[in-house]
Amino acid sequence: MSDVADDLLSYLQRGRDVMVWKLEGASEHDVRRPLTPTGTNLLGLVKHLTAVESGYLGEVFGRPFPERVPWAEDGAEVESDMWATPEESRADLVALYRRVWAHGDATVAALDLDTQGLVPWWPEERRRPTLRRVLVHLTAETHRHAGHADIVRELVDGAAGMLPTVPNLGTDDADVWAAHRARVQAAADAAADAAGHG
Repeated sequence: MSDVADDLLSYLQRGRDVMVWKLEGASEHDVRRPLTPTGTNLLGLVKHLTAVESGYLGEVFGRPFPERVPWAEDGAEVESDMWATPEESRADLVALYRRVWAHGDATVAALDLDTQGLVPWWPEERRRPTLRRVLVHLTAETHRHAGHADIVRELVDGAAGMLPTVPNLGTDDADVWAAHRARVQAAADAAADAAGHG
């Protein structure tokens, strides 16, 4: 692989790692329960990215992922990729996601970054992107959902940070965060009062 391919995969892998780490230490209920009005939940995000990556680094380049991903198939129930049924275990879904990663990495290793794929679900004029473009798109998609997972996990139990080795927070002192939140709330209240919306 080229240095560029290595760089692209390393950024994608960081997003993958975040997604899996956000499940660690949370209960079965907490990884599955909806925490937004649209039902966003931690395990559903992993399930969704499994479908997305199996398509983009599989069928798009003529290298279909060899296992069934039922929620990614034509005719699957709408939104079935965004939540886990009671029969779908966390361990099985994470293991499937990891196998999809390995398949995707093999696709990148096997092809040149200028290889064109076919994305049938994109508009006609954009359906033949290069592997480079697909990797950028997939990395952005993965990190977008990693951001969702950050917020959802914080709503579950207050756990925050990017990775165990990269907390990327200024402090882990709960009192400091409580004071910061109070300061932000006071500023929002004052702005609303000044605008006559308080």
